[in-house]
Amino acid sequence: MLVYGTEVVILADVEIPSLSIMQEAELDDAEWVKIHYEQLALIDGKRMNAVCHGQLYQNRMSRAFNKRVKSRQFTSGHLVLKKIFPYQDEAKGKFSPNWQGPYMVYRILIGVSSYLQK
Repeated sequence: MLVYGTEVVILADVEIPSLSIMQEAELDDAEWVKIHYEQLALIDGKRMNAVCHGQLYQNRMSRAFNKRVKSRQFTSGHLVLKKIFPYQDEAKGKFSPNWQGPYMVYRILIGVSSYLQK
């Protein structure tokens, strides 16, 4: 309904009149406006349900992903390796190394940022 704006008409709807069948039966204007307004209110509710469902799905996926992440606390003086991402110049093919280093943590900034020193 959200994609095409109308509901599917099945054979049971023809025998027991639904909203789309009643619209085809030429209702008077006041009644048609009332029914159309109610249908628009239903669409807004369905959109809100879709948004809520999407947010719940994203929360579930982030929880499942973050379950495997191990948090690490670094301090000045620790030795670390730096990841080479595929879009960087150092990534030169499938046999190139994935990590650079070792680097020493020089200074920790607020959050997860830090300065590295060779």
